[in-house]
Amino acid sequence: MRTGEVFALTWNDIDLDNRIIKINKTVYAKEKEENCRWYLGTTKTIGSSREVYICDTLYSVLSDYKKLQIKYKKEYGKKYKRYILKEVKNKYGKLVEYKVIESRSKHNRVEMVFTRKDGIYSGTDIIRYPFKIIHYELGINCRFYDLRGSFATISLRSGCEIKDIAEVLGHKRIETTEKYYISSTKKDRKKVNNNLEKAFKINVNEFIL
Repeated sequence: MRTGEVFALTWNDIDLDNRIIKINKTVYAKEKEENCRWYLGTTKTIGSSREVYICDTLYSVLSDYKKLQIKYKKEYGKKYKRYILKEVKNKYGKLVEYKVIESRSKHNRVEMVFTRKDGIYSGTDIIRYPFKIIHYELGINCRFYDLRGSFATISLRSGCEIKDIAEVLGHKRIETTEKYYISSTKKDRKKVNNNLEKAFKINVNEFIL
């Protein structure tokens, strides 16, 4: 998932019983107004709206995390932050996005998945501190978004079809997946030649002679 897609998730998007995540929106920041600056809008493209399946490991993590969040809600009680979605329309009256606003009201209440212990929703900012540790203490130069490329490369090397990988990533064209998300290493390129040699069952040295 794209970074904005991950942190736009609500618990209504996650079906733990059927192990499916529905991806149909993204989150982005605007200038802070009153009590929040985060907005939910449509995904990057029409093809980006999709469903992805939850593997056993992710199922276990999400289930435990949901229980932990419920525990925090009980601990903080009324101090736990709650949010609603406010419709934002353009000058023609068309709904274009939703603003995430802190409120105790139950009308249009939204249960964001990724929040701080006290319920504060900080959109994609929630990963800033962890990635500072990754960068400066572990010395790993990467972004959260780069995990998409790792997923694509590992999946392809494991025998998955490029078309299936593209659909999971939300790409309409497999060319996008191939060009921007599949990485190639010296080891991979050597493997191509070695596989060709095995396929034809020839001895390279004898062929040269």
